[in-house]
Amino acid sequence: MILQYLDFERPIVDLENRLDQLRRLDDGTDKNVREEAAKLEKKIAKIRKEIFSNLTRWQITQLARHPNRPYMLDYVNLCFRNFLEIHGDRTFRDDPSIVAGFAELDAEKVVIIGQQKGRNTTEKISRNFGMAHPEGYRKALRIMKLAEKFRIPVITIIDTPGAFPGIGAEERGQSEAIARNLLEMARLETPIVVIVIGEGGSGGALAMGIGDEILMMTYAIYSVISPEGCASILWRDTAQAETAAEMMKITAPDLKKFGVVDRIIPEPEGGAHRDHKAAADLVRAALLEALASVRSLPIRQLLDRRYAKFREIGRIKRKAGGG
Repeated sequence: MILQYLDFERPIVDLENRLDQLRRLDDGTDKNVREEAAKLEKKIAKIRKEIFSNLTRWQITQLARHPNRPYMLDYVNLCFRNFLEIHGDRTFRDDPSIVAGFAELDAEKVVIIGQQKGRNTTEKISRNFGMAHPEGYRKALRIMKLAEKFRIPVITIIDTPGAFPGIGAEERGQSEAIARNLLEMARLETPIVVIVIGEGGSGGALAMGIGDEILMMTYAIYSVISPEGCASILWRDTAQAETAAEMMKITAPDLKKFGVVDRIIPEPEGGAHRDHKAAADLVRAALLEALASVRSLPIRQLLDRRYAKFREIGRIKRKAGGG
């Protein structure tokens, strides 16, 4: 995998390159080289902390889309065991942009469903950049129904710019497939844990986003439309995307404050793309904790709790004594 960097990461990358050069020069006998390397390590840590503690919403959007960020299948390989993929919607075809199947999380059997963007050009085209057709959402629902039948918890992993807006997708009922998933997930009689690992874009994300616990990684985004889409509507200028991102409040802290997500999963210093294994360990721990909180609830209580959660989102709360 070719490492790529964002503009605001450049000061860190330049210093890390200098540190690598110093380490190559160190033969174990030069005290000055070791001291200089130690100073550089401290400087890198300081600058990284300064940059990542003051990120704008647009910079977080760039991190959510980082080409080196771990994708759905990376987490499947690092967090789960014995993954068995299930294909097809039994109606039209298999949609590779959505991956679904059975797996084990520690000793617990689970169903995993998520979007896979693709790492290289060939895979991106094959996976349609993680943008699902209606048959992808119908496949997801088919697997959810299997999970319900066998009382297996469902974990959905969201990472998509949005549902595919092509003519064929519309002809085959894209909006109906998304709406059907919303309805069926709201009343699915088994625990559902949702995690947003990168982009949570529009109805394409929401079609897999109804659950009992909604988790979101620190540098992920979740919104009804992309910043570029919002800018093109409001100002007819996608160059205003940075302004739109700030106005839309699409980051994990924003959405936790609004009650859209329940928990924020921390990422390794510098973002999940810097250390896939460390990011996966944090995700695995969060999933285990979330499942433990809903696993034992009676089905009726689980469904009532899920319904109340989504009814509460967007409700206007007035202060005591207010008008």
